[in-house]
Amino acid sequence: MPVWIRPRLVQAVGVVAVALVAGFGLRFALTGSDGNGVGAPAPGVSPTVVAATALAGRTIVLDPGHNGGNNRAATAISRPVPAGGFDKECDTVGAETDGGYPEHAFTFDLAQRAAVILRSRGARVVLTRPNDDGVGPCVDERARIGNGAAAAAVVSIHADGGPAQGRGFHVIAPALSPDRTNAVILAPSSRLAGTLRSAFGRATGQPLADYLGKEGMTIRSDLGGLNLSRVPKVFLECGNMRNRTDAAEIVDPAWRARAASGLADGVTAFLLVEGSPSAAPR
Repeated sequence: MPVWIRPRLVQAVGVVAVALVAGFGLRFALTGSDGNGVGAPAPGVSPTVVAATALAGRTIVLDPGHNGGNNRAATAISRPVPAGGFDKECDTVGAETDGGYPEHAFTFDLAQRAAVILRSRGARVVLTRPNDDGVGPCVDERARIGNGAAAAAVVSIHADGGPAQGRGFHVIAPALSPDRTNAVILAPSSRLAGTLRSAFGRATGQPLADYLGKEGMTIRSDLGGLNLSRVPKVFLECGNMRNRTDAAEIVDPAWRARAASGLADGVTAFLLVEGSPSAAPR
């Protein structure tokens, strides 16, 4: 073998090995239940082993969309804030199922569940809001939290309020912002979107959205949270709250436990393949 080929071969083998480790690790990830369905290990799997070999040294930011106090603070959440080349309203109330289960409660519950799993794998997890009865934070502040934490990955958690006949989940990845300042995150965010889409669908059985995007993916430049991010970030729209079938799953705690596992597995797969903590954009 020519000498000049050997370094490239070694590098290729290393990439394949990391991918295999990621896949092996996720097969034995924490998928069991502690009675509430939140982050307990599967039988015979040690969370200590997972934590020691997976996400130690990584910071992950989970951004549960909206907030429980937004509907009482119309003036505060409607004020314009910077959104990456234009201004946009601070925040919104969010969607809800026909039965009245609000998006803000769903996203906070799912963020807490996913945080338990990711922390058990060694990650430092930061939530953009500490409870579900406050206001905001605004979209620019949510982005600053991820940037300030030098997060290796950020997932903004939502559930759509689409047409009643449409169902399924989708992932939103960033396009180049109007002010062209988020270029550094486009490629890694696209990879994060891909691993998250695969893992979430596999864990939940939820179909890809049939009413927007392409194959469960949309690329947008109108979301301040993506435009202002300087670390890899995506939005996960977990289902359509206006669709009867999706809504029945979203209100089910057992389904939310599977959704949390899928979210955590997608982020874990992304970070294992991306390399060392220092590889995250700053």
